[in-house]
Amino acid sequence: MCLGIPGQVVEITDASRKLALVDIGGVRRQVSLECVVEPEQPVDSCLGKWVLVHVGFAMSIIQETEAAATLKILAELGELQQELSAMQAASPPAEG
Repeated sequence: MCLGIPGQVVEITDASRKLALVDIGGVRRQVSLECVVEPEQPVDSCLGKWVLVHVGFAMSIIQETEAAATLKILAELGELQQELSAMQAASPPAEG
């Protein structure tokens, strides 16, 4: 399963290589913007934009509202996973 996580471009670190710092839930990671920057487009035009990040690459530019909705769903899934793990840890072992 491939999972893209929304992040906001906060700094261009190497314009010639199309690299930027992207804030993903408070964690900053260096990400390639190669897939989202057109050849005639300046890399700086991505500053402040939201991107969908997968394995170190910005795969697409997304709207802030889409990013917020996706982050909310991911948080809810994380909470669900914590609850399922807690239930599993609390249940007695199955007899076999």
